Amino acid sequence: SISFIIFPYSREFITKGLSKKERLIMLLYYYEDLTMREIGATLNLSESRVCQLHSRIIFRLKNQLKKYQAELLS
Repeated sequence: SISFIIFPYSREFITKGLSKKERLIMLLYYYEDLTMREIGATLNLSESRVCQLHSRIIFRLKNQLKKYQAELLS
C-alpha cells in the first residue's frame, strides 16, 4: 500500500487528471477507508476490477510524482 503525506492540497493533487470513477476509488479507499470489495459494491464493479483500477491509478500517480520531483530538483 502506498502511504501519502497529507498536505492541505493533497486531495486536489492526487485526484487531478483522474476520471470520476478513478477519483471515487481513491477517495473512498484512502479517505473513507472502504475496502476494495465495498468500493466495488458502491460502484457496481467487481473487487478485482477495483484492484486493477487502483493499481493503474497508483502507477500513474507515481509517474506524476516523479515528474514533479524532477521539476523541483532542476
